[in-house]
Amino acid sequence: MKQFIARMGRYTLFKLIMLVLAVVVAVYLTVIIANMGGELDKVKKAQIRFEVSVAVYMNEANKGLPTELLIQMVDEMAALQERAAGLDQPFIYRSFTYLQQAMSLQLGRAESMTSDAGSRQVRLIILERLPSTLILFATADLLLFFLALFIALFLSRRYGSFLDRLTIALAPTSAAPGWFYGIFLILIFAFALRVLPDGGMMAAPPPPTAWERALSIMRHMILPVSAMLIGAIFASVYSWRTFFLIYSSEDYVELARAKGLSSNAVERRYILRPSLPPIITNFMLMLISMWMGAIILEYVFKWPGLGQAYYTAVNLGDTPVIVAIIVIFGYLLAATLFLLDFIYAILDPRVRVGIGS
Repeated sequence: MKQFIARMGRYTLFKLIMLVLAVVVAVYLTVIIANMGGELDKVKKAQIRFEVSVAVYMNEANKGLPTELLIQMVDEMAALQERAAGLDQPFIYRSFTYLQQAMSLQLGRAESMTSDAGSRQVRLIILERLPSTLILFATADLLLFFLALFIALFLSRRYGSFLDRLTIALAPTSAAPGWFYGIFLILIFAFALRVLPDGGMMAAPPPPTAWERALSIMRHMILPVSAMLIGAIFASVYSWRTFFLIYSSEDYVELARAKGLSSNAVERRYILRPSLPPIITNFMLMLISMWMGAIILEYVFKWPGLGQAYYTAVNLGDTPVIVAIIVIFGYLLAATLFLLDFIYAILDPRVRVGIGS
């Protein structure tokens, strides 16, 4: 038992270190790109000098002073503000400071964006929008997994039927992302039929009671969740149904049937469980791609989550918010990959975590 715990500890620590290193590298590259290799600092310096110049030349107390003295005042005040902002240091040094701040989400104040409460603290802006993204994608992911799983099991029992052939024919439709289908859903159900809202998370003004607000959120989630389901379910059902067909033809399945086990027992013990590890892997990879598509999907449906915030931050050039959102997505992706190995070990007794060659 002690050896098992020690092996699990070493394996967990190794996985955490590798994933943290991957996130650190990705975030550092984001810092470099978001600051355009230091070019953005030149823009900030120019902005500081412009604001200082306006303040100096518009000050009534400075009227009549020599131009040389005014220029000297602007230079000194601009230098003080640049030093306070850390812009007097080389960018390569400050990039590592930005990296440390980004990894700990201590990014200070946003340059342009504000939270709904009016705060410009980056941490509050992120925490305000993160629950919206998690609610939307958790709902879509859970529905997708269980729907695709049960439909795939159903079709594996009816190989060659009309529904089976129809699923195979519709599988290529999953090549298009969810937001692509979302546009058509909005056109049909929001603008043509006018039965569902075209976007947002809640009716305006918000309903007075908590129950009515929950119903309003669920109503606004119908179209984006449907778009994500349409964009992924047919390919998932097709691939998972193939896994079930492969495992159902194994010798041990035939032996279990020969022993007189019921169809449900055979399906649950000898087909479903050994096929779950590759299914989980397929689902996790699909989940990662859905996280990456959150930006466009939330923009299409005007969903007030991290994707919408990222799009706004890019348009405004708000570097702290951009970096913070990239860090959050990096953490979410790393957590997804971290859990995958342990889910494997739980589902498949043949997997031994931490044992090398």
